[in-house]
Amino acid sequence: MSTLASTFDLTGRVAVVTGGAGLLGRQFCRTLAEAGASVLVADMDKVAAQKVVDEIVAWGWKSVPQTTDVGDPKSVEEMTAVAIKTFGKLDILVNSAALDPKFDQHGRGKHGSAFEDYPLPAWDAAIRVNLTGAFLCSQAAVKAMLKQGGGVIINICSTYGLGGPDQRIYAKKSQPAQYKPVDYTVTKAGIIGLTKYLATYYGDRGIRVNALSPGGVFNQHDDEFVKAYSARTVLGRMARPDEMNGALLFLASDASSYMTGANLVVDGGWTAW
Repeated sequence: MSTLASTFDLTGRVAVVTGGAGLLGRQFCRTLAEAGASVLVADMDKVAAQKVVDEIVAWGWKSVPQTTDVGDPKSVEEMTAVAIKTFGKLDILVNSAALDPKFDQHGRGKHGSAFEDYPLPAWDAAIRVNLTGAFLCSQAAVKAMLKQGGGVIINICSTYGLGGPDQRIYAKKSQPAQYKPVDYTVTKAGIIGLTKYLATYYGDRGIRVNALSPGGVFNQHDDEFVKAYSARTVLGRMARPDEMNGALLFLASDASSYMTGANLVVDGGWTAW
């Protein structure tokens, strides 16, 4: 009989994290490595991915970087091939890569367009990365997982995949109206559908698929936004970047062995109202 601690142990397993140099992606990479997994950090930003790897290796864990465009089938195939060539297999895929316009952080970005004026190129780009990217990466990963008899896929969703954004929290005094873009909600809702489809499709072949839906994570947002967002949560604050790590490890490990097709929501109570 295994101990509670051993069910969270990932020693000997191999993980690929897309968007691995992102705010949450790098947290996920470190968490999986600390639990014993060898980690491939996949990201479009080669320099940022290498920095995450350097940090992981400095702690004595195993990790390699891989420049990856999740919307490009060839790039995705190369990503999985490198993981298998380097570490011998692929046990865990974390689909964390996503486009999420950050106009809410000190006014950065140019995404204030109302829905009726939202540009098609922006929509297409989000579909390509957020949804098609998860599709392609999962498709490539399951080929390896089927050969070895099982694996785990974790799709990073969002509370905005469960309901529409409260656009009021993006309003700025004495500034033109800004809106959380339509493509973010639509693609994250699609991730939930993809999760359920893959879970039921591969349920009898040893592959578990679940989603993790974070609430708002603080990333140098301005005080006005933090106050507005925090007022909508039961806990009265935004999340710290490291507060998704426990949930991610749970889903990646044997601690969640009887869980598939589910969506684990970590949102400070945002969806509890």
